[in-house]
Amino acid sequence: MKLRQRLAQRFTTLFRETIRLTDYIDTSAAEKSIRSNIYFRGPNAWILAIATIIASVGLNVNSIPVIIGAMLISPLMGPIIGMGFGVGIYDFELFKRSARNYIITTTFSVATACLYFLISPLDEAQSELLARTSPTIYDVGIALCGGLAGIIALSSRSQRAGNVIPGVAIATALMPPLCTVGYGIALGNWVYAAGAFYLYLINTVFIALSTFLGVAFILKLNKKKQVDKSKEKQVRRIISAIALLTIIPSIYLTFDIIKKTVYEQNIREIVKTEFTFKHSQVLNYTSDYQSKNLRIMMVGEPIDTIGINFLKDRMPNYHIQDTKLEIV
Repeated sequence: MKLRQRLAQRFTTLFRETIRLTDYIDTSAAEKSIRSNIYFRGPNAWILAIATIIASVGLNVNSIPVIIGAMLISPLMGPIIGMGFGVGIYDFELFKRSARNYIITTTFSVATACLYFLISPLDEAQSELLARTSPTIYDVGIALCGGLAGIIALSSRSQRAGNVIPGVAIATALMPPLCTVGYGIALGNWVYAAGAFYLYLINTVFIALSTFLGVAFILKLNKKKQVDKSKEKQVRRIISAIALLTIIPSIYLTFDIIKKTVYEQNIREIVKTEFTFKHSQVLNYTSDYQSKNLRIMMVGEPIDTIGINFLKDRMPNYHIQDTKLEIV
């Protein structure tokens, strides 16, 4: 029994030492780095313009390496982390400067992307661009985890911090959604523009939120301004309300995507299982989740009425009974 207690105590001690952050945090260096990266002027303006053009080209030609390169050089992360850091240490002047620069960088990026897509001869929406128009709850989780990793890395004395920030930039993907907004505006496709801007908003809110949580509850950095408990509660209520309002549409979109995925799986299953005939075979098929239509392209002997009715009777077993079946 004593051996078990000693082992449990050693394990607990080892676990606490493993996750303890206080011995590895350099708060002054972190604050200096964050403050220096919130500004949008000089080199940052040029770098942002170049990153926007690179990302727009990548989306235009569907090149993942080019898009990743744009994410790595984009300076969009600075003002967002600055907003969360400012609220976390109750330095509202830092928050205001960060928010002002955030609005400027966002507007500048969208305008640059819009200009590019207005003059680009390619206007087809590629898969990489379309992927930025339908955000889900998973994007919320990525932004939260990315922002938390970012603030811990920035506050760490470890040399690995320089490897974490680029990884956060790639995972949260701030630049491609803004370029997609520019694409939507340039072509007058407001659905694409709205969906992409919502993804950008999710990343903004939850990177800033995780930065605030990291500063206030994990790193427990000292506040620049002492505020009473009622003021703290008010700030936290506002933050909670913003986060809740941001997350609600993503939950709806996630359920819609899940239902669409399940529908497509059921379509594949019925085609694979039921459309097996001795003298005819399936060449191809198309399905539409919105209109609930399944069109089967077949070659061989035509399927008679009895066969078609049999297939229609089998559709409820695959939960697609409201789908219209068309066999060509």
